[in-house]
Amino acid sequence: MINTSYARRGMAVASHSLAAQSALAVLREGGNAIAAMVAAASTIAVVYPHMTGIGGDAFWLIAVPGESPIAIDACGPAARAATIESYRDRRLNSIPARGSLAANTVAGTIGGWSLALELSRARWAGTLPLSRLLEDSIHYAEAGVPATGSQESNTRAKRAELEPVPGFAARFMPAGDAPRRGSLFRQEGLAQTLRQLARAGLADFYRGDLARSMARDLAALGSPLALADLEGYAAAEVRPLELAHAKGTLYNMTPPTQGVVSLAILGILERLGLARMEVDSADHVHAIVEATKAAFLGIRDPHLTDPEDMTVRPQSLLDAKRLDELTAQIDMKHARPWPGGSKPGGTVWMGVIDGAGRAVSFIPSIYHEFGSGLVLPTSQVNWQNRGCSFSLEASRINCLRPGKKPFHTLNPALARLADGRVMVYGTMGGDGQPQTQAAVFTRHAVFGQSLQQAVSAPRWLLGRTWGSTSETLKLESRFAPAIAEELRRRGHDLESVGAYDEVMGHAGALVRHPDGALEGAADPRGDGCVAGF
Repeated sequence: MINTSYARRGMAVASHSLAAQSALAVLREGGNAIAAMVAAASTIAVVYPHMTGIGGDAFWLIAVPGESPIAIDACGPAARAATIESYRDRRLNSIPARGSLAANTVAGTIGGWSLALELSRARWAGTLPLSRLLEDSIHYAEAGVPATGSQESNTRAKRAELEPVPGFAARFMPAGDAPRRGSLFRQEGLAQTLRQLARAGLADFYRGDLARSMARDLAALGSPLALADLEGYAAAEVRPLELAHAKGTLYNMTPPTQGVVSLAILGILERLGLARMEVDSADHVHAIVEATKAAFLGIRDPHLTDPEDMTVRPQSLLDAKRLDELTAQIDMKHARPWPGGSKPGGTVWMGVIDGAGRAVSFIPSIYHEFGSGLVLPTSQVNWQNRGCSFSLEASRINCLRPGKKPFHTLNPALARLADGRVMVYGTMGGDGQPQTQAAVFTRHAVFGQSLQQAVSAPRWLLGRTWGSTSETLKLESRFAPAIAEELRRRGHDLESVGAYDEVMGHAGALVRHPDGALEGAADPRGDGCVAGF
């Protein structure tokens, strides 16, 4: 059993150990939590390229002691030329998941870094230059980094569908095959792009030489994105959603993410009397699974999309009356039929808390493993495929519209507990994210498990996630047979997976105590660690 990590002056957790170390190095040099997170984000874009990259989107939750938390929406909208008719004219009934037509939304991640660093400088007196924050990522891209087993296995699993996509094989299979675990993986072209950003500034991604280069390559490869789409983009500071809970105030991201779903699940669980149940029992698992179904079917599917297209206020979806109604739908003895329709997606989650107590919960993504697979020849940017989640049916809530933000499974979580602790937590894993957040939060904050135990303990996941296409209730094999049998008896369609199965995602959490003590937990299912000092 891995023990919870402890420190006092600063702490970071990431899905790859090198990203956590990049954050720690910045903290040691006097950088704040935002600066450390940009360093971690740039590093993980290089060392975990199958899960994230600078060609994707990202969301931030940021908390400062004594102030209301803020959030950053770094989600890029659909291209102006991305219309339902443009896809229908190609005789398509849905947007392809791979290739140039999947690369139809602006990549917002770099815009998020830029806005976060503006806040760092203006409100926290941040002084470390961008060149320092990108230093590790440039080195790892240029000199190379040992490939992870996750990168190797995902490259092999997706090779057939991605190898024909322009630029994919050259960047991700430079020797003609998936990079073997531990072998040196170089990305010299990406290093040059990161050097360009360090030299010219992050705005160059949208309104400079890099933007013009990417726009030319996108057009030549057949993407609907154009220079005007890049030039018109900027990340936005928004007010996060919040939920009053017996354990404190919980925060998550606004739409177009499913952050409201993660909060609703915790609100439903409180109404179900979860605190009176036994931790990690059949009741505990059943309650979260059924709360997940209620929140997906009652909130996500009918309401969540670009906020500009929503007919209800996102915060109103957490009203007590609505949560009471969803709770009333749950039968603790019988599983509700599950129609499926889960949304996949691979990503990373990372957290940082600095010595002043400033906390960041951050999640970036390129959506599916390797995103669209499209790699721009000049910049070597691998573009996301988040826009393939749009529907080509005009009657659907998530129908495609030029300038519309796509629905995101991404959602970073943060809690201010009633006893004075602050907790940042999250995970990768598509629709597994709200479920795993509920498992980690309730284990630690409600039932009092140690932070590392809350992350490491056996997990479950309803529906599809990254690397999986089945809609079953997946249960790690470490659960006692009696619990599995009881869940089957209640009507759950169970599928047993590995003891520490990566399909469950890579979770993590950090906690700051009122006296300044820090503790952290990383997921043994991934390649990450906690780094503190």
